[in-house]
Amino acid sequence: MREHAAEVLRLVTDLRVPFTNNLGERAIRMPKMKQKISGCFCTLKGAQNFCAICSYLDTMHEQGHNLFEVLRLTFIGQSPIPASV
Repeated sequence: MREHAAEVLRLVTDLRVPFTNNLGERAIRMPKMKQKISGCFCTLKGAQNFCAICSYLDTMHEQGHNLFEVLRLTFIGQSPIPASV
């Protein structure tokens, strides 16, 4: 901790830095759980597709969309586009 004190304590001096890394942990939770349940992803493309879908749904949820409605629209070919930041 002494070697990296500036980084560890950055949240005290920079209010943009979150107190926890919960967002980062939440982002990897679903792929890790999927990996634990099924043992692995069969292909790299399958893992990439899974992560793309999770990322899209997380973004839509963060923007206040109803995920059931997002999925319904997606399956009928009218996928909502996330708002730009």
